[in-house]
Amino acid sequence: MPTYVPLWVKSNFSFQQGASHPEELIERAHELGLKAVAITDHHGLYAVAIAHACARKLGIKLLIGAELLLTAHVESSPQPAVFIVTNAAGYANLCRLITLSRTTETTNTSATTTNKLLLPLSIETLQQHSDGLLVLSSQPAYLDALKKIFNNRLYALICRHRHASERRAELRLRAIAMRLGVGMVAAAEVLYHVPSRQPLHDILTCVRHGVSLRDASGVLRPNAEHALKSGKEFAELFSDDSDLLAATLQIAARCDFDLSEISAVQFPADPERLQSLATVGAARRYHDDVPERVVSQLQHELSLVNELGYGGYFLTMYDIVQFCEQNSILCQGRGSAANSTLCYCLGITAIDPVAMNLLFERFLSRERAEPPDIDLDIEHARREEVIQWVYRRYGRRHAALLCNTIRYRTRAAVRDVGKALGLPEESQNRLGKLLRSRFSTLDNELLTQAGLDPSSRTCHHLLALTAELRGFPRHLGIHPGGFLLSTVPIDEFVPIENGTMPGRTVIQWDKYSIEEMHLFKVDLLGLGALTMVHKCFDLLRTHKGLSLSMADLPPDDEATYDMLCAADSVGVFQVESRAQMSMLPRLRPRCYYDLVIELALVRPGPIQGGMVHPYLARRAGDEQPSYPHPALKTVLEKTLGVPIFQEQVMKIAMLAADYSGGEADQLRRDMGAWRSDGQLDGHRDKLISRMRKNGIPTAFAERIFEQIKGFGDYGFPESHAASFALIAYATAWLRCNHPACFTCALLNAQPLGFYRPSTIIEDSKRHGVEFLPISVNNSRWDCQLEAAPKDGRLVIRMGYRFVNGLGPHDRELLRAARSPFNNTAEFAWSSKLSSDALAQLAKVGAFDCLGIGRRQALWELRALTAQGQNELKLAPPADAAPVQQFLPLSDLDKMLWDHRAGAHSTRGHPMQALRHELKQLKLFTAAAIGACADGDKVSYLGMVICRQQPSTAGGVTFYTLEDETGLVNLVVFRDVFEKYASIAKTARFLGVN
Repeated sequence: MPTYVPLWVKSNFSFQQGASHPEELIERAHELGLKAVAITDHHGLYAVAIAHACARKLGIKLLIGAELLLTAHVESSPQPAVFIVTNAAGYANLCRLITLSRTTETTNTSATTTNKLLLPLSIETLQQHSDGLLVLSSQPAYLDALKKIFNNRLYALICRHRHASERRAELRLRAIAMRLGVGMVAAAEVLYHVPSRQPLHDILTCVRHGVSLRDASGVLRPNAEHALKSGKEFAELFSDDSDLLAATLQIAARCDFDLSEISAVQFPADPERLQSLATVGAARRYHDDVPERVVSQLQHELSLVNELGYGGYFLTMYDIVQFCEQNSILCQGRGSAANSTLCYCLGITAIDPVAMNLLFERFLSRERAEPPDIDLDIEHARREEVIQWVYRRYGRRHAALLCNTIRYRTRAAVRDVGKALGLPEESQNRLGKLLRSRFSTLDNELLTQAGLDPSSRTCHHLLALTAELRGFPRHLGIHPGGFLLSTVPIDEFVPIENGTMPGRTVIQWDKYSIEEMHLFKVDLLGLGALTMVHKCFDLLRTHKGLSLSMADLPPDDEATYDMLCAADSVGVFQVESRAQMSMLPRLRPRCYYDLVIELALVRPGPIQGGMVHPYLARRAGDEQPSYPHPALKTVLEKTLGVPIFQEQVMKIAMLAADYSGGEADQLRRDMGAWRSDGQLDGHRDKLISRMRKNGIPTAFAERIFEQIKGFGDYGFPESHAASFALIAYATAWLRCNHPACFTCALLNAQPLGFYRPSTIIEDSKRHGVEFLPISVNNSRWDCQLEAAPKDGRLVIRMGYRFVNGLGPHDRELLRAARSPFNNTAEFAWSSKLSSDALAQLAKVGAFDCLGIGRRQALWELRALTAQGQNELKLAPPADAAPVQQFLPLSDLDKMLWDHRAGAHSTRGHPMQALRHELKQLKLFTAAAIGACADGDKVSYLGMVICRQQPSTAGGVTFYTLEDETGLVNLVVFRDVFEKYASIAKTARFLGVN
């Protein structure tokens, strides 16, 4: 017989109040033989989908609830009460109550991630949303008011944690409850699943209150009695009153709600409209000559979509795409949606899946039993317009962004634990620098390098507590663009809260919870490359009279592919990284599908699976394509017998390892990014043994599994690579054929891509593009194209956006300023910029156009501003004589000033000034190294523009170095890196022998 049910349980989704994952609490309850358990996090239902999945798996009844703060009147201090759901109406009311406590009438909130909006709930608000809820309160002053609302659904919460002060409070609560006729129930506030988590809870309490353990005596719990207890332990705690234990069982029996009652909330479908739009779209896509294969596939997809009731979802996506088109906002669907002919005909995606023989069932099938998922890339500079249109179109209660659970990684865990333990700030900083990535593991070696004693008690606690804290929810962020849309008010099945960004509201579930509950979402993702392409098209229209779209670009442009084969790809979407530049000359893409393979090949899946070299050898003709089993030829033929795409791995599992459709779909899920968590290991023996049974060589089977593990980190579906390859080709074509327009657009779309503006500028100079410096009489906020005085060629005038320290407010002031200017005083008074902003403009030489040197301009501007203040004095006469004359800066000094104040220079590369000395030292240039033969020994010095240490590289660090002639790739192995660790991690210039 069950003895009790824990009713007041907080997980780590109470953010610094609970010290155990929801799964740990459910699993511990199962170990203890408990038949039911409540999850009642503080003002949130963040964990309920996770807890629901775990409880269903273990056969435990999950009670859903939350701890909410109540206030009787304005002057009273808020007090907590526990609310538990009894039915569907109660669940909707709880979601609504939490929403009311987490949102305001305006969504323009400045709440931060560490101080989220939280409003105590009034008794009047409770009265409007009380149906289906039980309330447990330990506050005597609230029992009378709550009794009037909840009657027999109110219980006095008798809490025991073996605190000395609890006895008197319990007697007072009992007396008032008996006088009011309020039932009583036993509880202990559960904050962690086992007593050994108490030290971590103490640390989290210190983090929440911003104190160290030394100063935390007033906020810490006095003992470890907040762990989940067994039935025997709990019965002993309340041995004097068994009725209190029985009440916990009675409450659990009253709860008749299961989270699975929430089903996908579908939009009203209009099959006739969907059919009509698809037919018209197909005629447009195929120029009124729709192939029979397309007609057949389209009808198949429409039939399945209507059967599954997903028509409204596709119409919603169509409406969003139409809004973008009507407002000249570039967008393009990607991901598995590119496998759908329906999406292609509706204009959602740009890939013809029939022509590419893509598998529709990768996107949607009866067996998957889950809503489709469409990712829509939108030019990032205008994505907010689309997001706000969605809010207006559907309303704040019917549209909300998904949250993103930000979890503790090593650096953040070390910082918070270190502060709570009183670790000196200097030691914390040293540890932070030594941790090479946010996923690094803290160990004794790192502690020693940081000057700490690993054997000390503090370090022992630091190691243990940091390990426990890793993976805990730290705070909520906002999903990059995932929207939950619903005809039913969203806050009736998941709470909504204000986002940390103005104008944003988010739900309390992340994408994994949404997937668990099979709810619809649309992903409106920002893509900087589309912003750049749009800006480039605008420049071409304005300056060259060319009206282009991505569909108008000539396919298979020979010069474009020549450029890519030479790894000349700075600024080209997806193929500008060091790894992609290394692959381009080896793969030598000559057509669109080659780019598809290029994008997918340089990923952890193919790399870890050892698929890269076999593919390149077969493509070069050094090795003939081979197939480990005849049945696999249809799957692998277009990639020369080498599995590269995620879909191919799934098909291999089905054909060669006899995976069922359900097993293959589970494999796909377990391959999902960041979700492997050891789940893939369960497939190893099954895959390999079944392949061997079917005659597949063991070596090939093992390579396939290694590739699957790689996809667990990050792998490309073919449809995803195909969508991105379109944009990659478009940006490559623009760079090759219109370099000045391309570079100007790329600079105006920053931040974007792999390289800093200074590298983009230097690379463009080497391709014949000319640049003009920032000028108060000629520059605008963005870079502009101007006609060169001599020959009319287009040159780029740098914009104010590349002056360090200038922000949106300065941008508006500069737009309002009227040029031309004759002196510094006119500009200062017209622009009304702060003295700091004026000084930055002087440092980048913006007043050179007036014949005023940088030092001179600084001196004059300082004379115009009040001492130590950002305000102007009375303006001096326009013809006032300068009070001081300065020597001009040297060319090298000008470049250095440019980089300090603007992070770029149009006047040359800093290494140009050193080239004479470098030649005397017999150091090569990047261009000279590019002309060397394999095996030649060279010495080189360059600026470090990129350091990378991929998790798949076995400790190897990759550098990109730069000089005035180009880029050099450098590979540093672990032993060399560690020998010269200080230089390797921090040097701005790096010399190599």
